[in-house]
This record gives sequence, structure tokens and C-alpha cells, in this order.
Amino acid sequence: MKCVICSREASKNGYCELHLRAYENVVKKYEVWKKASDVSWREYLNEIVKNPLTGEWAKEVAEHLLKSGEKGDVKES
Repeated sequence: MKCVICSREASKNGYCELHLRAYENVVKKYEVWKKASDVSWREYLNEIVKNPLTGEWAKEVAEHLLKSGEKGDVKES
């Protein structure tokens, strides 16, 4: 199976190892952002995409999550 973002071989959750690592970081860091600014999941993903300091893998994951509407392991209150 291929990664949902690129053409590499997928390892878990439909992502290749590089995008999986970025996905896990995006989800993990959301809790920090949410506590600091009470930002929604979609707002957070939009901030990742706009931020010039965000890595390319994380931007690709955020764009994919925005398009797919996926929430993954995120718990929104």
C-alpha cells in the first residue's frame, strides 16, 4: 500500500514512515497549542500550513488532514 500523501510504501495509518512521524508530531503538539490558545483542530492545522517555520512533511500532513476532515487521535472538547 502507498502513503496517502506520497508514493512511498505506507507503514501505518496509511502513511509512510516520514509522514507518519510528522503526523504523530502534529497530533501530539495539538494538545500544547490547545492549552495555550484554545485553538480548534482546523485552526491549528491552518496555522501549521501558514507557518513558514513548519517543516515540509508536517505541512503536507496538515494539508491532507484539512482536505480529508480526519481528526485522527485528537480529542476535541
